[in-house]
Amino acid sequence: MKPFEKCPICGGELVEKEVEKLLKGGIHTAVVKVRAEVCLRCGERLYDAETVRRFEQIREKLARQDVAEFLPLGQAFQVNL
Repeated sequence: MKPFEKCPICGGELVEKEVEKLLKGGIHTAVVKVRAEVCLRCGERLYDAETVRRFEQIREKLARQDVAEFLPLGQAFQVNL
């Protein structure tokens, strides 16, 4: 059973989808593909407890620069105008 039948923010319908989540830790950022309940009205995403725990583990690894097991996707640059 899902924890919410309707979106807790706006009351809209929730559907399960695969989404991309950006996680930041220190100077690093990771893109993670996960399943989430997504509101069709406002776009709010609801993740299960295990997924949220995994997000925290990934953020900690990023902050420690323990990224050996992560697949590089390119480089990011900061531009000051």
